Amino acid sequence: MRRPQLDIQLKTPEQIEKMRAAGLVVAEALRRMREAVAPGVSTADLDGIAEATIREAGGVPSFKGYHGFPASICSSVNEQVVHAIPAPEQVLAEGDLISVDCGAVLDGWHGDAAITVGVGVVDPALLRMAEVAENAMWAGIAAAARGAASGKGRLTDISHAVETAVRKAGRYGIVDGYGGHGIGTEMHQDPHVLNHGRPGKGPRLVPGMALAIEPMITIGSPRTVELADGWTVVTRDGSRAVHVEHTMALLPDGVWVLTAPDGGRARLGDLVTARQPSISPAS
Repeated sequence: MRRPQLDIQLKTPEQIEKMRAAGLVVAEALRRMREAVAPGVSTADLDGIAEATIREAGGVPSFKGYHGFPASICSSVNEQVVHAIPAPEQVLAEGDLISVDCGAVLDGWHGDAAITVGVGVVDPALLRMAEVAENAMWAGIAAAARGAASGKGRLTDISHAVETAVRKAGRYGIVDGYGGHGIGTEMHQDPHVLNHGRPGKGPRLVPGMALAIEPMITIGSPRTVELADGWTVVTRDGSRAVHVEHTMALLPDGVWVLTAPDGGRARLGDLVTARQPSISPAS
C-alpha cells in the first residue's frame, strides 16, 4: 500500500521482517568495519569488508552503482560529512573521525545504517559530538514510537526530537538539506526526514512506515559544500562532522530498529515491538 500525496510505502509485518533480515546484514557489515578501523587502514579496505560481508549473506550492496556511485559504503573522514567515496589512498590516521554509511538489499528489501568511529586516540570533544548525534538519533526514534502509539504523531515530531536533543547537548551545527528518508523496496523513498523543525507537521506516523533516521552534526558551522566528484559533502569551514543512522519500522505494538542487533531494546525498552524476528542475527 502507498499513502497518497507523498507516496509513502506502508509495509506489512511480514515485509518488515524481510527488512529486518537486510538490516541485520548491514549491522554485521558495520560491526566488522568498526573492528577493522585503525591507523593505517584505508577506506577502500573498509569498503572491501562491507561488500564481502553483504555478498556472503546473499545480499547486494545498495550503494554500489546507485546513480553511478562506485562503492559499497560512504566513508566520510573528519570534515567530510557524507557520501565520501572510499579510496586506497585515503588512509586513516591517529585522531581521525570516520563516519561509515552502509546499505544492503536482500530479497528485494533494503537496510541502511551509519556509524561514526574514532581512529586510535581521539579528541574527547569529537567523541562527545558522536555521542550527541547517537543520542539524538535515538530520541527521534523514540518520538516516532510514541507518536505512532498515541495515534497523534506527525513526521516532524521526529525532526523536533532530534533537534532538541542536539541543542540541549551543546553548540553543534545541524547540517541542513540532508537527513533521513523512507526506505523499503527502494533505498530512498518518501518522506524526507529533516533533523530540525517544529513538531506536529507532515504525515501521520502509522504502523507500516519504515524510516531511516540519520542526524549529521558538526563541531563548527553547519554549512556544507559538495566537492567536484559530485558526491563528497564537506563542511565549508573545515570543521569535523559526524553522521549516524538506523533503519526503523513502526508496527501496531511498537517500533523495531531493523539495523540494531537487539532491535533497539537496550535504548528503547518497552517501546520496542514484541514481535520476534524469524531469523537469527548474522554471525
